Amino acid sequence: MTAAEASARPRRAATRPLKETVLVGAVELARAAAAEVAESPSDVGEHLGTVVDGERLVSHRFAAAMKGYQGWSWVVTLARVPRGRSATVCEVELLPGDGAILAPQWLPWSERLRPGDIGPGDVLPFKADDPRLEPGFTPTGDPEVDGVAIEELALARQRVLSPKGRDEAAQRWYRGQRGPTSAGAVASPAECLSCGFLIPLSGPLGQLFGVCANEWSPDDGKVVSLDHGCGAHSETDVDPAPTDWPAPDPLIDETTLELVPPAPVVEPTPAAEPVEAPEAE
Repeated sequence: MTAAEASARPRRAATRPLKETVLVGAVELARAAAAEVAESPSDVGEHLGTVVDGERLVSHRFAAAMKGYQGWSWVVTLARVPRGRSATVCEVELLPGDGAILAPQWLPWSERLRPGDIGPGDVLPFKADDPRLEPGFTPTGDPEVDGVAIEELALARQRVLSPKGRDEAAQRWYRGQRGPTSAGAVASPAECLSCGFLIPLSGPLGQLFGVCANEWSPDDGKVVSLDHGCGAHSETDVDPAPTDWPAPDPLIDETTLELVPPAPVVEPTPAAEPVEAPEAE
């Protein structure tokens, strides 16, 4: 045999799957192993194929027939000892395929929270580097100086709103249900700026927002923009209009005669004549 003929012959590695006939043919053993792990044998579907993972190592794939596991498959890995003629189950796993429906990527609960998720008793984690806040004051280390800052200047808060946090709050409030674009504000006859129940805010936010103090307003106790509005404005009134249920015309029955007896006449009683006293002698 020449070198060219030897190189033209297929390599023995190409016939490697043929050596795993024992493992490739052990379909029922793999199915039984998957059915034992599954909640019900019916959860193991049809045989999808076999993959030779390595020397004396083969994996069988079965379709997952459970609801909600579209694209998933049972993977049963079998192995055998050198020169062995029997298969052994190594592991059984439920793995997703290319078109599997997967859960979203896991995030810590502190990053999953959204506005409105906090309920009674819930506590948010502390964020030392929150960009919406900035230090309220810088301690000097002198107890007397820091005491003046805290007591006289009311700088007791460790952190206050930063410009970023103030701008985000203003944009959120202005674009929300108590801004000028809500349905109630568009239909209102006047703006909150001219309402007597508006309590203006102090600071930069007071140039655009206030707090409603009208118990009849749907925005009572809430921050509203100055160009917001509702039907409970202090200077508006309802235009007089006729009732929607007018009184009907009286019905007169001209075919029936009702006899009304006259009231009895009472004659007056005559007054008694006065008696004259006898004359004295």
